[in-house]
Amino acid sequence: MADTTSPADRASPQSRSARSRIKEGSPYPLGANWDGLGVNFALFSANATKVELCLFDDDGVSEIERIELPEYTDEIWHGYLPDARPGTIYGYRVHGPYEPKAGHRFNPNKLLIDPYAKGLVGSITWNPALFGYKMETGDDLSFDDRDSAPYTRRSRVIDSAFTWGRDRKPHVPWEKTIFYETHVKGFTKLHPAVPEKLRGTYAGLGTPAVLDYIKSLGVTSVELLPVHAFVQDDYLQEKGLVNYWGYNTISFFTPARRYAAVPDFAFSEFKEMVARMHGAGLEVILDVVYNHTAEGNEKGPTLSYKGVDNASYYRLMPKEPRYYINDTGTGNTFNLSHPRVLQLVTDSLRYWATEMRVDGFRFDLATILGREPHGFDEGGGFLDTCRQDPVLNAVKLIAEPWDCGPGGYQVGGFPPGWAEWNDRFRDDVRGYWRGDEGKLPDLAARLTGSADKFNKRGRKPWASVNFLTAHDGFTLNDTVSYNEKHNMANGEDNRDGHSHNLSNNYGAEGPTDDPEIRAIRLRQMRNMLATLFLSRGTPMLLAGDEFARTQNGNNNAYCQDNEISWLDWEAIGPEERDLAEFTQRLTLLREALPILTRGRFLTGAYDEEFGVKDVTWLRPDGGEMSPENWTQGDARAIAVLLDGRAQASGIHQRGGDATLLLLYNAYHDLVSFTLPESVGGVGWTRLLDTNLPDSQDVVSKPIGATYEVTGRSMLMFVLKPEEVDGVEATDMERSYQHVMQAFERANVNSVRFEMKQR
Repeated sequence: MADTTSPADRASPQSRSARSRIKEGSPYPLGANWDGLGVNFALFSANATKVELCLFDDDGVSEIERIELPEYTDEIWHGYLPDARPGTIYGYRVHGPYEPKAGHRFNPNKLLIDPYAKGLVGSITWNPALFGYKMETGDDLSFDDRDSAPYTRRSRVIDSAFTWGRDRKPHVPWEKTIFYETHVKGFTKLHPAVPEKLRGTYAGLGTPAVLDYIKSLGVTSVELLPVHAFVQDDYLQEKGLVNYWGYNTISFFTPARRYAAVPDFAFSEFKEMVARMHGAGLEVILDVVYNHTAEGNEKGPTLSYKGVDNASYYRLMPKEPRYYINDTGTGNTFNLSHPRVLQLVTDSLRYWATEMRVDGFRFDLATILGREPHGFDEGGGFLDTCRQDPVLNAVKLIAEPWDCGPGGYQVGGFPPGWAEWNDRFRDDVRGYWRGDEGKLPDLAARLTGSADKFNKRGRKPWASVNFLTAHDGFTLNDTVSYNEKHNMANGEDNRDGHSHNLSNNYGAEGPTDDPEIRAIRLRQMRNMLATLFLSRGTPMLLAGDEFARTQNGNNNAYCQDNEISWLDWEAIGPEERDLAEFTQRLTLLREALPILTRGRFLTGAYDEEFGVKDVTWLRPDGGEMSPENWTQGDARAIAVLLDGRAQASGIHQRGGDATLLLLYNAYHDLVSFTLPESVGGVGWTRLLDTNLPDSQDVVSKPIGATYEVTGRSMLMFVLKPEEVDGVEATDMERSYQHVMQAFERANVNSVRFEMKQR
């Protein structure tokens, strides 16, 4: 076993002389917590033999003192320092066995970030001293005695005081929720209405022009890519690239300083952004990464958890604990089966939900969070904790339900209370509109809430988070503009990123001036957007898709902190504005149509008592789809009748939602649809035609009429009910009028593009 006593500790009497100042303190709460008189320091480590608190000067450069934490209670090392204050800069040196073959990698020569740090200072400079072993040798069994302090970050004590004023969480109901995924920096970096010093920051995202725009789209909840403090990968820096997305977390309580206009005030600036979003009625959802950390595998650096207690924080190979289980593909896997690691993650979530007032979380590679040693378990410790915790049970919880570990694909496998990203929706909708054969059954399942995945245990359609695109993959514009990925800028010879894009360039790879190709691309984008917003489930829109943002065919822009990833507001022309206003029309219509957001899956079952089906699938000739029709591989057109009488408004009662007719035609050529009969209706009023996106005319057709649907187009009609003189309007009539009012508003509303500073 290596001698882990640091040279500095052997030579200096500071640790001994400081014992008269430090008090026992308390093992709870973990972290460095200011109580108005002093700071309590508490650090979990089950296998350490000694923990030293290292204090730094006000600049965070020079280590001025080391103080041994005097108490050890329930595997918590703790002490109370009366003369510490907010702003105190500190780190830990943790002593213990350096036995990699047994899973222990203690090395007190390495300054460690407090796992519960609320603030960080400095940056990481890649240097061999950051590694617990002699990195140059490549042998992780060796022991390195160089001091890492000059090259790593320090923790900082913060004062959590903040005046929230009248801030209130919006508490948007799940059935009304529309997610809008974006990046703090990328959204405003090129925005001309944001003051230059605020572009790319939390403050920039909270400016009035930005909030007005987001609100005008009709989305309800802004989902931010990771904002937890993360590490820049050395291999990317060597190539002149950066980790732009931020899926490389090192501190689960600290907002990333890089997104703050004033880095030392990132904590309060983030809170102000949240308050401003709440003031606009928008929720804030954080994309969080608890499945792994930035410390990598056995050859990675020692920055925090690895040096605090490697055997507790990480999942190690059972028979060879020198090595890490790598279900994440990043080198390590956080060990949520350990109660203290589980506590750290749930403490972090509660902190962001209460102290920072965010409204929900999207969990990266969430299958790992539900994986126990025996495999994925929807009754696992983390998922059970979230279900019963009074704080976490009250916020939105969204899983990315897959990882690269065994049994990693778990779409539909999470417990009640969770929503899940549904990649089947993305793939099936893209495949259908591309013209792939045999997609009608899959399309039907996605339109009705993906009951095949989620209709169990009382789960509701909102549990399916439907999306066409996300940060990872093609943008919507690129999906209709490129046949192949174009990732050369990433420096990996176009080997990175997946090739299953289900895309089509429609005749030219990338940008083109050909009017026919441009027209079909725009129509296909409208088709997919309309399918997204008119399906049951929770829609998620990738920021910029509403105005045809491009990444030039890059489908893995994780390392592109530049114009490839940033939203280009100056490039928005008339066609792009029209697409954004089409998107706004969809959100307005969705809001006015309760039939799209009711809490029941559409099954097509016949209700004998009321003589109605909630959904009826029709051929273009008006006849009902037969089993043989569903198996026709070349069938690409279908009509969907959503009967408003089938929606529950009370026990054994039927409401009067508007009845809708949706026509889908993925053929290249025109298809004639017969408009069907529906009880209580005298005709059909067209609300939407993706081939005529700017039409404001009220077009009505009688029952039984035919409608020529252009190739690669989608339409929506609402049933016009019969009117009976002298009789009070029915629920059906009132619903129809409500929808028509929304249609009129959609024709006069406009997206709030503001390109000048106020």
